[in-house]
Amino acid sequence: MSTNTPGKAPTTVDGHKDLILEHEYDGIREYDNPIPSWFHLIFIATILISIPYYIYYETNSEVLTAEERVAREEVMQLRKQVAALGELSTDEPTLLKLMAEPKWLKVGASIYATNCASCHGPAGQGTIGPNMTDDHYKNLKTLAEIPKVVIEGANQGAMPAWRTRLSTNNIVLVSAYVASLRGQNLPSARPAEGEVIPPWPAPAAPAPTPAPKPAAGNASTGHVRPAGA
Repeated sequence: MSTNTPGKAPTTVDGHKDLILEHEYDGIREYDNPIPSWFHLIFIATILISIPYYIYYETNSEVLTAEERVAREEVMQLRKQVAALGELSTDEPTLLKLMAEPKWLKVGASIYATNCASCHGPAGQGTIGPNMTDDHYKNLKTLAEIPKVVIEGANQGAMPAWRTRLSTNNIVLVSAYVASLRGQNLPSARPAEGEVIPPWPAPAAPAPTPAPKPAAGNASTGHVRPAGA
């Protein structure tokens, strides 16, 4: 607590004087309470720490963002669900079914990013390998041949065989994802390769969720008929 005499600095109860700054705004004057030195040290330390932090997180491509970590965790959970499906078939109906399910395409996209993007580009636009987003194909003419190319390889080893590197389920999932890229026609540094082939069949529509069955009895009133009535 302090007392204030006009024209003089206020004096505290214990006899110490608080300095008042010279400026005054609307009759309000300000005590000269400097920011503590420890606050300045924290501020300087924050600036110094931010430099290596920025370099590490903004220039290191291997560091995942929060969104990427969430997406990776989601894919890991989906892969566990894939394992519970049993072994997938490499036939056309299976591929069409997976192409209609966004959650399985996410798993296929993660397999593609790990194993295929270095040659075919992160979006399938083609770099070392052909563009996967147009209608030209070199080594296949039908949808069901995509897993075969992945399994056996193509072009005298330029496209490696993945039968010993990926499980059958992963091959089917990545094949469905690659098939889903068709039609985007992304610009590519490589010219179109191969021949234009017929379009894929329409993806299978997801099975509708069955409606719950009403209880036995009078549907209009909701009363259940007693047994033996």
